[in-house]
Amino acid sequence: MNILVAVLLLGGLALVAGIVLAFASRAFHVEGDPMAERIDAALPQTQCGQCGYPGCKPYAAAVANGEADVNKCVPGGERAMLTIADLMGVPPKEVEEEAAPPMLAFIREDECIGCTLCIKACPVDAIIGAPKQYHTVVEDHCTGCTLCVEPCPVDCIEMVGKPEVLEEWTWSAPGKSRAKATDPSEGEANAGAA
Repeated sequence: MNILVAVLLLGGLALVAGIVLAFASRAFHVEGDPMAERIDAALPQTQCGQCGYPGCKPYAAAVANGEADVNKCVPGGERAMLTIADLMGVPPKEVEEEAAPPMLAFIREDECIGCTLCIKACPVDAIIGAPKQYHTVVEDHCTGCTLCVEPCPVDCIEMVGKPEVLEEWTWSAPGKSRAKATDPSEGEANAGAA
């Protein structure tokens, strides 16, 4: 009988605590900044720090608060800048740096001493390894931010071009000379001259 009373008492206490927590979560709910969330969604999520902020979310919050320009995201390039400028209702600006081709960090394992400094510097946990063991880079997670290169005491990390995979491959745009050859206005001018 005592056990049944104890179970019912604990069950009732848990129910009351649940109701209080549910009420508190609604009463003290903190809304995020919807503009910062929309800007963050437009960013490439590389968390590279090239904008001067530790990641995409802090940069998005700074842009939403008017503390940062819309053109600081180098990996996002012109596309991200135009989207952010449109969201903020400000005129577009030139992207500060030219976006480099996609890069990956590569660790020469025979030179790695296992110091773990690169693991601590990687913002997306793309480097795996243990202390005093070889480290390696998980290519699918590496964003090419280069933050792991500088802390390496033996300079065994280098940036290499990201291999092009079939899923991301696209036809390149035709050159200007080809565009001129197929320009309809040029064809009309040649027809008029004949």
